[in-house]
Amino acid sequence: MKFAIIRERKSPPDRRVVFTPEQLSRLDLAFAKAEFTVESSPIRIFHDNQYASHGIAVKDDVSDADVLIGVKEVPIEALIPDKKYFFFSHTIKKQPYNRDLLKAVLDKKIELYDHETIVKKNGARLIGFGRYAGIVGAYNGFRALGLRDGLFELPKVETLPDYTALKAELQRIKNVLPGIHIVMTGNGKVAGGIREILEALEIKELKPKEYLQLALLEDKQTTFTVLDVPQYYLHKDGHKLTKTECYTHPELLVSDFMKYAKVTDMLITGHFYGHGAPYLFTREDAKHSDFKISLVADVSCDIDGPIACTLRPSTIANPIYGYDALGEKEVAFKTPGSITVMAVDNLPCELPKDASEGFGEMFEKHVIPAFFNGDKNGVLERAQMTTSDGELTQRFSYLKEFVYEEPTKF
Repeated sequence: MKFAIIRERKSPPDRRVVFTPEQLSRLDLAFAKAEFTVESSPIRIFHDNQYASHGIAVKDDVSDADVLIGVKEVPIEALIPDKKYFFFSHTIKKQPYNRDLLKAVLDKKIELYDHETIVKKNGARLIGFGRYAGIVGAYNGFRALGLRDGLFELPKVETLPDYTALKAELQRIKNVLPGIHIVMTGNGKVAGGIREILEALEIKELKPKEYLQLALLEDKQTTFTVLDVPQYYLHKDGHKLTKTECYTHPELLVSDFMKYAKVTDMLITGHFYGHGAPYLFTREDAKHSDFKISLVADVSCDIDGPIACTLRPSTIANPIYGYDALGEKEVAFKTPGSITVMAVDNLPCELPKDASEGFGEMFEKHVIPAFFNGDKNGVLERAQMTTSDGELTQRFSYLKEFVYEEPTKF
């Protein structure tokens, strides 16, 4: 079976790749029935000659491969019919901007395996870039703090060679952080990355109850706490819920986040927002005189949703903007009284080497072996979205109406 790493063609360019040269070399040795090639690319973080030096063929044309593996969406005109593809299609949530892409995949009778659908039996994701989104997003949040308040200057992550260099920059500022109180949300891989940054800065962690008590005393030490859904949601009748109840009955929830917003300076989000759940804080909440949050690093980046000040995604080039709560509008991030927002939606792109290495390790462990062991763990079966007959698999049949619905006429 022939596998090819394809060139990233989406704009703006993405320098990440699914496998590093060393990882492909290991796979080439481990699987005698597999052949690995790389499509030539001028932008990839690992250069063509690095793959060639590890004995991996680099070609301009990889159309003879059976399985084509990329990171971002493949442009419709570049899709090769009757192939197996792995990439982030951004279609499983019925994203309207990629409806035509999914339709083209079906029309071209492509077997699509979305990276987001590579999961365990319980639905937990096996691979992803979440850790690096958390790392870069949290770092960017502190970079925004330094720039806004004139405290320090951190370089952009994209100018740094790797994660080691990023951590070295944090060492430079950890002793000049102001006395602020920080909330981070979530408990998955994204949240794990955020925690790495907070721990690298040696910020003191408190349990949520301790955090509320200390913050109410207007203590000036720098602290953070971690909130998961049971901490910021309540049942509508006022009682606490279990985490399972929060996920299975979002319609019964109300936000209890304001008690934290009244004593928090900085919010870093790493949570998953479920459809139908209440917002953490609304635009009306942000107008309240007791609302204290003045900086949000919205790694989760749900636009115009649970974090009211996230009006739009920002970019790597211009990652920071301001939100005027009273006017409900975007302003310059240094505008007095505004909430500073960092909401870059492609954060791992800023750390392409480390992100690629981490992603490749997971793909090497969970996906490639499935092609040669009869898919004994069901990884490919669960991940497959479309068939070679141009149909959606049963697991993703809910997308049929989305794909074939008639466009709205005005």
